[in-house]
Amino acid sequence: MASVVNDSCVKCGACAEVCPVGAFHVGEKQMVIDPEACIDCGMCIAECPQGAIKSADEADEKWVKFNAENAKNWPAAK
Repeated sequence: MASVVNDSCVKCGACAEVCPVGAFHVGEKQMVIDPEACIDCGMCIAECPQGAIKSADEADEKWVKFNAENAKNWPAAK
């Protein structure tokens, strides 16, 4: 199961820097994770200073859907 970013995200980019598969995408207000790319390694969860990333099985369903929908529409993080 993939990790999920919620609205506590401040787009600091710490998560994208440690992601080994480049699963993060950048939106206007927050980052999202592409669930098809995420390997659920947990590195981003440990790195996020805001605590904005959870495992999808622990996250609110609205954030699971939000991440999946918006990862397709937003550019990948560099």
